[in-house]
Amino acid sequence: MDADAILDRRSLKRRLIFWRVTAALAMIVLITVGIGKFYTHEESHVARLSITGFITEDIELGEAIDKLAERDEVRAVVLRINSPGGTTAGSEQIYQALRRVAAKKPMVAVIGTIGTSGGYIVAIAADHIVAMETSLTGSIGVLFQTAEFTGLMEKLGITPFSLKSSPLKGQPSPVEPVTEEVRQALRLLLQDSYDWFAELVRDRRQFDAEELKRAADGRVFNGRQAIKLRLIDALGGEAAARRWLKDQHGVAKDLPTIDVRWGEDSGLLARTLDSLGGKLFKNERLTLDGLLSVWQP
Repeated sequence: MDADAILDRRSLKRRLIFWRVTAALAMIVLITVGIGKFYTHEESHVARLSITGFITEDIELGEAIDKLAERDEVRAVVLRINSPGGTTAGSEQIYQALRRVAAKKPMVAVIGTIGTSGGYIVAIAADHIVAMETSLTGSIGVLFQTAEFTGLMEKLGITPFSLKSSPLKGQPSPVEPVTEEVRQALRLLLQDSYDWFAELVRDRRQFDAEELKRAADGRVFNGRQAIKLRLIDALGGEAAARRWLKDQHGVAKDLPTIDVRWGEDSGLLARTLDSLGGKLFKNERLTLDGLLSVWQP
């Protein structure tokens, strides 16, 4: 072989080596990222669980919470809340799961901008509640909303027709007048659900009848008001929560905090499209069928 052929072969060999090394490094990076995504942290740490936005039933969130109770490396849980509430059933699901964790590990709740209604149901699952002075909380109660379009339909010349097995089936309906019988049935439903919420608050916050009456009339309170009503235990943020964990449970302040992740099975693209689609094209509250425990000014 002549000199030019030898030089070309050597140059090709160097390029091949370069790209092979580059591919190997890229593979190592991908594997590392993959392991980091699914790796269960073995070192002792404080788990930070964030409950944000409108609360609905979430199977993956429930499973993520249940796993915290079984992980020995999780020394404590900081529950970050920034939610106006949501469905009563969704709030109850999270509350029950958190209580199972709190039976095994110390848990402190930190209310951010807002932790009202169902958000407060989530907060009282913790053993200690911290909020900022201007955080909003409270709004203890349940809500049922609908609309009646019979007057509008009459003006448009539209006559609805329906067959039902009993008078209260499918009530209230936007295409039928709301009768007193329907109103009474809804009052009983709301009262019973309110009693459940109020009893939960009474038991968790150790309220007497008068304290419960003052705190559970449906109003929202800021942190300065809430601490006087004993709806929360302290003013501050996550630093105050970590001090409580140190003072009451010996959880060192320098112990690392690791965020709890869930809801990633559907993939990044699908979750992004769903999130954007939900914000742009629909109001999640309009798709719900059930009682709400939410504060909406």
